[in-house]
Amino acid sequence: MELYLDSVDFKEIEEANKLGFLTGLTTTPTFMHRHGITDIDAAILKLSKMVTWLHVEALGDTPEEIVKEADRLIGLGLNPANTFFKVPVSLIGVTACKMLKDKGYKVNVHLCYTLNQAYMAMCAGADYICVLVGRFQDQGHDALTLVEECIDMVERFGSDSKIMFSSVRHAEHVRTAIRAGAHCCTIPWSVMKNLTTNNFTTVGTDQFVEHTKLMTMRVKEVVKSENPTVKESDTILDALVKMTDSKLGAVSVLDASGNLKGVFTDGDIRRQLKEVGKSTMDKKMGDFSYKTPITISSDALLYDAVNTFKKEKIDNILVLENNMPSGILDIQDLVEMGLIG
Repeated sequence: MELYLDSVDFKEIEEANKLGFLTGLTTTPTFMHRHGITDIDAAILKLSKMVTWLHVEALGDTPEEIVKEADRLIGLGLNPANTFFKVPVSLIGVTACKMLKDKGYKVNVHLCYTLNQAYMAMCAGADYICVLVGRFQDQGHDALTLVEECIDMVERFGSDSKIMFSSVRHAEHVRTAIRAGAHCCTIPWSVMKNLTTNNFTTVGTDQFVEHTKLMTMRVKEVVKSENPTVKESDTILDALVKMTDSKLGAVSVLDASGNLKGVFTDGDIRRQLKEVGKSTMDKKMGDFSYKTPITISSDALLYDAVNTFKKEKIDNILVLENNMPSGILDIQDLVEMGLIG
């Protein structure tokens, strides 16, 4: 099924063209009016240079006037090899279609709402027969059956006419066009850009990304560059200042020789305040006893870090490089990456 963009918005068209596989563009005078375009000829010429195939309106009160309008547009610079002239279905329209085809022009007979209209367009040699599904459904009619009947008609009689499924309102219309076997579907960008969207796909992709990070990224790639340390002679207040400056919830405590004594966390501060009160802020870091800190190598995988957080039920892990403290991995870092729920 050929995929057309239904638009006159230049920015939308540029964005949609990045897909790389659009067949072309359909436009209407209504779109141009809606976008405030006053120089229609200039807009049409610009559009013709942006797409491979362009479907553009050719209007007139007689078949001759329609043909004259098509000739005028070609005279402006449109390439007849990649331009389809859109003609509303009617006796005048199908007559003009035959005249345009005899001149070697390509034609899209549109505004079809009945099988009889589509049949007349087919007989006139229309390259495309455009059924406006959304508009027809808005009036309470069975547009989908009409599309199927039109497809069956051109295939039964061996016609080269293609059935264009247009006036697309939502993604379900596109699905229906596919199932019906429509030769072409022209879609507004608001619908087209969401055709690949599905919550299960998003969840699955996020999981793949998460697991890839866990099994390929190392701790040193995510740990912050800050490595807050305090000496045994420093106070809790000094430790709190270091935590605040580094935006981490822990500091490494070093002895007089610079060796690691332990890790002091914001949780330790809260417990001390609860047990001792405000006077605890004057205590020295050397006044406390420390458990052997939970550590992880900077070369360890994030997978190992996540397992350590879960197993030890802690919020911070001391990161070592060459057995020396190089930073603190905060659980919040991994939460923000979506690696821990």
